Amino acid sequence: MKILACLGNPGKKYARNRHNAGFMAGEFLARKYDIRLNEKRFSSICGIGEVAGQKTMLLLPQTYMNNSGVAVKAAMEYYSVAPDSLVVVHDDIELPFGQVREKLGGGHKGQNGIRSIIQHAGTADFHRIRIGVGRPSIPEMAVADYLLSNFNVDELERMEEILAMVQSKAEAIIMATSNN
Repeated sequence: MKILACLGNPGKKYARNRHNAGFMAGEFLARKYDIRLNEKRFSSICGIGEVAGQKTMLLLPQTYMNNSGVAVKAAMEYYSVAPDSLVVVHDDIELPFGQVREKLGGGHKGQNGIRSIIQHAGTADFHRIRIGVGRPSIPEMAVADYLLSNFNVDELERMEEILAMVQSKAEAIIMATSNN
């Protein structure tokens, strides 16, 4: 079993926020893999299907970003999933808008969802797919306000292409870890 945890904040008011890029990816992946997000378990909305030939749980924690680790750890423990079989999809202000990068392990770089997962899971040795949302173009704008603001129309038009890159990276990671 693999866990593909897509981070964001629950509720319609956050749906198009930059901080919800992970949730957007989760909904996109659910459509692409025909995974029904109809279960409420582990303080999450989730569903199980197949990604890259592997049984995979798609998990959207409903604990708000800062407490994502509670949900992720609960699912990992229930299914006895090792950290290297966990893929976390999240926004990243350090990457320019539209860039998608993957990495294994490392620090949280101020991303509170990743910080929470590291704290609750007791390790940083999991895969991440980072979706670049850029930094505020207005110097005096607080980062939190920027992250909780909506993508603009031009950015939303590019999301399908960006989320397809997330899908490609998720498949590559899951295939590479298929023996785990």
